[in-house]
Amino acid sequence: ACSYFTSNALPLKITFINANPMGKNISIIFKAGDDLRQDMLVLQIIQVMDNIWLQEGLDMQMIIYRCLSTGKDQGLVQMVPDAVTLAKIHRHSGLMGPLKENTIKKWFSQHNHSKADYEKALRNFFYSCAGWCVVTFILGVCDRHNDNIMLTKSGHMFHIDFGKFLGHAQTFGGIKRDRAPFIFTSEMEYFITEGGKNPQHFQDFVELCCRAYNIVRKHSRLLLNLLEMMLHAGLPELSGIQDLKYVYNNLRPQDTNLEATSHFTRKIKESLECFPVKLNNLIHTLAQMSAISPAQSTSQTSSKESCIQRATILGFSKKSSNLYVIQVTQSNKAISLTEKSFDQFSKLHSQLQKQFASLTLPEFPHWWHLPFTNSDHKRFRDLNHYMEQILNGSYDIANLMAPNAEAVTALHRVKHYSKVKNSNNKAKINDKTGEEFPDKKPKVQLVISHEDAKLTILVKHMKNIHLPDGSTPSAHVEFYLLPYPSEVRRRKTKSIPKCTDPTYNEIVVYNEVTELQGHVLMLIVKSKTIFVGAINIQLCSVPLNEEKWYPLGNSVI
Repeated sequence: ACSYFTSNALPLKITFINANPMGKNISIIFKAGDDLRQDMLVLQIIQVMDNIWLQEGLDMQMIIYRCLSTGKDQGLVQMVPDAVTLAKIHRHSGLMGPLKENTIKKWFSQHNHSKADYEKALRNFFYSCAGWCVVTFILGVCDRHNDNIMLTKSGHMFHIDFGKFLGHAQTFGGIKRDRAPFIFTSEMEYFITEGGKNPQHFQDFVELCCRAYNIVRKHSRLLLNLLEMMLHAGLPELSGIQDLKYVYNNLRPQDTNLEATSHFTRKIKESLECFPVKLNNLIHTLAQMSAISPAQSTSQTSSKESCIQRATILGFSKKSSNLYVIQVTQSNKAISLTEKSFDQFSKLHSQLQKQFASLTLPEFPHWWHLPFTNSDHKRFRDLNHYMEQILNGSYDIANLMAPNAEAVTALHRVKHYSKVKNSNNKAKINDKTGEEFPDKKPKVQLVISHEDAKLTILVKHMKNIHLPDGSTPSAHVEFYLLPYPSEVRRRKTKSIPKCTDPTYNEIVVYNEVTELQGHVLMLIVKSKTIFVGAINIQLCSVPLNEEKWYPLGNSVI
């Protein structure tokens, strides 16, 4: 049961026989070449944050594995059973798996056939994804890609490999590889919102993230003290006061909860809109297509839609004369380019021999088969001939070169989903049938506070907004404080493109407001210049420092 993984350090998977005859075998990973003290520190700090959440009654469904440094640049890491990397899930969806929106949702549907199991997986993913978004942002965990993110069939998501943190990102050509504040992609949002059918679930996700973030922020001094104690431990990425300053800036202890909520919501949107994250995942997926780890399962179900139909070497890479540029054509007519070395082709052939020992494979053009003169161009012809024989031969071998998605046996749609917390917008009950049906009235959620002659309005979310013709608006919110002595009366939020349930979490401030009596807040929702809805709020009668949903009228004031 022992094997190895194909990452750079080639870590070993070691399986121990359990001393308890009724227990399962125990698997750990032995790594050499990485300073696992840093991984230990990050995991311990994350455990502290999880304990803080649990003390506040918030279970974020965090999986935090164990890690032990046993010597200089070596140690043991606990293996979480029944967990697979996001990269493997992407590879099962073909070459373009990282760019597809429904990859994660599809995978959970395949492994959770009953409605109850699917809802449980959705809930576990909802909480664990939010928790890891918060902790990886605060600690500045870098080198994030689909090989460092794992999922269990029960829905838990967790991160591995913390060799880069505190914002010490890897660079490629002078450009930071980690461009997003943390990993939250559109395919994760797609799963949470059930393919966009329940956009309010995204609002609940933002609320959960901001709540978890604000709970941790209350303990900023504790976290900073723990990190400060490790300054002299000799960790390469925790060496000076500037590293503590990085965490301090992410915790923002000087901010109010409203300001921190607005800040973290912007980070969620930045992550969601960061295409380089998907590009990074795609590069990792292509780089590993020919590297099939013995530690991973090789059982796959054939799916003709995403198998490779043809692979042709076009020439040498501009980066290196040792890399061949290969054009890959799939049976669904999708065309892509990848780069492989002659050694990678040779390793692929060795893996095919192990996997298909009973089949007669075409002869591989090893270096000793080639003439010493003009060998590079000779390899073009021989390698192309070899790939043609492989792809036109056994169908199973072709599938091994391009892992395919498993056949979807059943798709269960979730109509109801547990909210993070009860809001004052409960769905109405039909008196005759007793059935629940949603409230479709347009609304806006605000938190209004007044302190030291400063009126602060946090615009949180909106629900069920539409243009007069019923289409989806790209809405922004305008505020007018009446009467207001200053000439600057209007405040405005950013526009959220094409959304009926947009999330803002933006703060609007009016200064020199000594009292609320006699003031009216006029709120108008527009899509560019088109009127969407409005409300007048008598400020003397609103509950301060509380979230409240306000109905939007659909007629011009």
